[in-house]
Amino acid sequence: MLVDASGARLGTAEFREDHTGAVHIDVTVVSTMPGLHGIHIHSGGACSGVAFAAAGGHFNPSATHHGLSNASSPHAGDLPNLDVLSNGVGRYEGVTSRFTLTPGATSMLDANGSALVVHAGQNDQLTDPSGKSGARVACGVIVRDAA
Repeated sequence: MLVDASGARLGTAEFREDHTGAVHIDVTVVSTMPGLHGIHIHSGGACSGVAFAAAGGHFNPSATHHGLSNASSPHAGDLPNLDVLSNGVGRYEGVTSRFTLTPGATSMLDANGSALVVHAGQNDQLTDPSGKSGARVACGVIVRDAA
């Protein structure tokens, strides 16, 4: 579940790892400002503190540079921008092999956990540390489904 700073629910994010190890991502937001918004996997499994500070920095177990347009490898937690339509609804669907849900060096579900953070502005996909994507406006702790 994704929430804003007041705790109001803004959307959901679901992650599913397939038999090849690729992670499928499905993010849906509602009642959000239209436009492009940076979204990233952050290294802390918490959404507390001012501007969700407990989420920490981007999930980056390989210590690479930010951005999908970077000439070297991007952060494991870098994702394309989320496009929110004029009605306030946005959706991102994608697949990545830069992180996993299973145990290992690139697992988002490590001892510290992870969070998905939505930023106020567009991610330029190049500038360290967060692509000039602005303030953190929504956050959701990534947890394993009990089912």
